[in-house]
Parts: sequence; C-alpha cells; structure tokens
Amino acid sequence: MPAARAERPTAEGTSVALAPAVDELPVREVLDRIPALVALVHGPEHRLAYVNDAYVTAFGVRPPGEPAREALPELAEIGLMPLLDQVLRSSKPRTVKSRKVPGGRSYTFTCTPVEVSATPEGGGVLIFAADVTDHAEAAERLRASERRQRETAVTLQRSLLPQELEEPDDLRVAATYHPGGTEAAVGGDWYDVITLGGGRTALVIGDVMGRGIRAAAVMGQLRTAVRAYARLDLPPHEVLQLLDGLAMEIDANQIATCVYAVHDPNEGRLVYASAGHLPILVRDESGTVHRADEPTGPPLGTGGWMHASGSVPLGPGSTAVLYTDGLVERRDADLDEGIASLEGALAGATGTPQVVCDRLVRSMGVTAEHDDDVAVLVLQHPARTGPDGDLFRNAALELLGGTEAAPRARAFASGVLTSWRFAPDLHDLGVLAASELVANSLQHGTPPMRLRLRRTDRRLIVEVTDGDDHLPRRRRAEPADESGRGIAIIATIASNWGSRRAPGGGKAVWCEFALPRTT
Repeated sequence: MPAARAERPTAEGTSVALAPAVDELPVREVLDRIPALVALVHGPEHRLAYVNDAYVTAFGVRPPGEPAREALPELAEIGLMPLLDQVLRSSKPRTVKSRKVPGGRSYTFTCTPVEVSATPEGGGVLIFAADVTDHAEAAERLRASERRQRETAVTLQRSLLPQELEEPDDLRVAATYHPGGTEAAVGGDWYDVITLGGGRTALVIGDVMGRGIRAAAVMGQLRTAVRAYARLDLPPHEVLQLLDGLAMEIDANQIATCVYAVHDPNEGRLVYASAGHLPILVRDESGTVHRADEPTGPPLGTGGWMHASGSVPLGPGSTAVLYTDGLVERRDADLDEGIASLEGALAGATGTPQVVCDRLVRSMGVTAEHDDDVAVLVLQHPARTGPDGDLFRNAALELLGGTEAAPRARAFASGVLTSWRFAPDLHDLGVLAASELVANSLQHGTPPMRLRLRRTDRRLIVEVTDGDDHLPRRRRAEPADESGRGIAIIATIASNWGSRRAPGGGKAVWCEFALPRTT
C-alpha cells in the first residue's frame, strides 16, 4: 500500500498534496542519482554490498544485480584498506583528502561506520567520495607556480653572491649559504670578502628582512654598494652610514642588518661596525671563544643614527665566524641560547675554514628543510711557523722628519729587502717606492712618520703613515714643476697603490709589488 501524502489546505478551501517526507524517500534511488561516488562494504574483508551509478561509471565495477565481488580492488589500489580497517575498529568516521584514483581524477573520501543488519557481520562502512579534481589541479598549479618563483629567487640569490671568494694573503676564508626549505621563501642573506690592498681585508655579512625576489634584489644592490664603498677604504662605521642612506633610497620599507669588518695583519685586530646584526664570534689560539658585543647600531634603512666602530683581537691562530640569524634563531628558544650553542660548537670545531663552516651548520641542526636562510662566513688567521713563516715578514722604522729621514728610509729599506733575499730588480723597486713615499710624506704630511715594509707569500707592501689626514692624489706634473711626481712614479712602478685615513687621525699611503710565483 502506498504511503499517504500530507496535504496543505489552500485559501479557497481546497487541498494541495505536499512532497513526501524525507524518511519516506527511497534511499537507494537517491544514492543512485547523486554525482558523488557511494559504496557500502561490510565485514572485516570489506565485501561489497552496494555501489551507486557514479561509482560504477568511475571505476567500471559490475552493476548491482550481478554477482558481488569479495572486495573492491580499486580501493586497495589507492590505499584505502587500512582506513576502512581503522573505521571498523574505532567506529569513528575518517576522511582522506584529495586522493588521485586510476583515470586521473581526484576525490576526497569520507568513510563512516554503519550497521548492516542484513549481513552476518553486522558492521559496515559507507564510503562517500566527492570529486575535487578541479580544486586539486588548481592547488597543484599554485604549488608549481610557487616552486617556480622560489627557484627563480634562489637562482637570483645565488647569482648575486660571490661565485668565488677573494683570497687574502694573511687570512684563510670560506663561506656557505643554505636557502630555506622548500616551503620557505628565500630571503636576502649575503656575504662577501673584499681585499682592500696594503694587506687589509674587508669582510661583510648581512640579511635583508623579507622574502622572495624583492629581498634578493635589494640584497644584490646592497652588496654591490658595499664593494664600491669598500674601495674608499673608510672606517667600518662610515661604510655603514653610507649604506644606511642608500638602503632608504632603495626601499624605505625594506631594512637590513649588516656587519662590516676590516682585518689589518699589522694590528692583529678585527675592526668592525654592526647595523643591528648578530655578534661576531672569535676563538683565540687557546681555544677560548669571545663574543664581540661592542657598539651595535640599528638596522640599515632606519636612518638618523650614527654608527660606531668596535674591535676584537684576531691574532695568529684565531678563527672568527660571521653568520645570519637563520643559524641560531629557533621558534622555541631564546636567541641568546642559540648564540651560546654556536659558541660551544665553535669551541670544538677545528680544521680548515670550510670544514669549520660545515661543522657549525651541522652542529646547529640546519637541514634541507630548515625554515630560514643561513649564511656563514669563517676566517682564520693562521699561526705560521717554519718555512711558511719565513714568507711573512714585517719591518718598521719610525721617522721624525728632517733632511736625514729620506736617506735613513732608503738605507733601512735596502737592508731589509736584502735580508729578505729579494731579486735585485724587486729590491731596487722597493727602495725607490720607500724613498718616494717618505719624500711625499715629508713634503705634504706632519710627524710622526713611520715606514713599514711587509712581505707575504704573494706580494711586497711598502707603507708610510704620518699625522696629516690630507689624502694624496695622482696628478700630471708640468715640466717646470718641482714636485708632484712622487705618486705618479709610485703608480707607474707598483702593481697597486692607495691611501686611507687612520681612525685616530693622519693617513697611510701604500703600494704593492707582486712577487713572482714559485712552482
């Protein structure tokens, strides 16, 4: 007997039949018509009890009415059997998102426990699968686009970093850069090593705040600017002042941290200035690690701040580490704890600079999935002894001025270069350079004056310092001029020459001669 339909009276007094109540709808007919895939399995072996038309169309299984199969191999193929077992055991529904099935479509499967009274086992699982192919393909396109953007940023980042580090005479250096994991956008970490001439070396590390191509592009501009400013041979804090103004011009909303340090082998110290960056760590020859925590200014791009230079000893046998925050900063720990861990790792990290780099990165737990960029720059001032030590020599002479200064300088230079067993032509060039630099200082500088000779395994360096801070420049002397030829002569005979202001006042003028390579 058909079920009675409810009726609703109208305004005219007649009645209209209403739609059947929900509990009166034939369930199987409804399931057969919906576009989602529906299947009912029962028992621990997940025997087939029912599939709807959409399921038959998707997987090509036998339609209802034909002999049932023992199980659904297509579900086993996409790895749903363990999920069905779990639903039966726990009597709780489970969902698997965006699982691709044979034929290339993607479905989200929801498995719900049900009671199947018509079967001996009783328990079953209702499988409901919604087609999410369009969403899955859109998500994959988005992920592919993000991967391409990240690869572009990483490529740009690496291309803007030094492809090969410059090799100072007195230092051994190595650096490493690790981009963040695949889920992290690349940042703006950078480092550089710049030989300044006269035996001095600038070392730089920095971090542009932000992620992606923009951060990498800003980093490239700052790195290029650092190299240009370094050629002026300014004190570290003055270099940061210039960078600060440039960073504001590049992008007023972009800030960066940076450390700029200069090593002078004659001084045995690392003079540096920091713009909001992390402290340099130095392990001395005894193995004790020191943290350079002297004056630190705000990051680049903030403006209105006068940076200051500090210094930390870096004598023979010492190792220094410059690094970005990705090496020591963790979400679940204080930054100072990370720096302390790095100090402990540095205390036990021995070997070449590259070995130290690799050990520090491993010790700090940096992996391919790390969530931030990491840049590390390691420098060592080797303690040279024996035959290697004979290739690195220093000699200095204090000059008080007067007419006897130039002859004393020539005699001193001749004696030193003879004791260093230089070839006659290089000996004569060195004596001539010392004579011209001292003569220039006598005419244009003020006492006290000092002549310094230094040899490395690659070059001879002649340097004269005095108390006047006026830097010389090369100019063309007219035939009638009685002066003005000294620097021109130096520029002609030397491989390189330059001048700089000394931090405490005065200046230094130097020149270099390349030594012949020995095989």
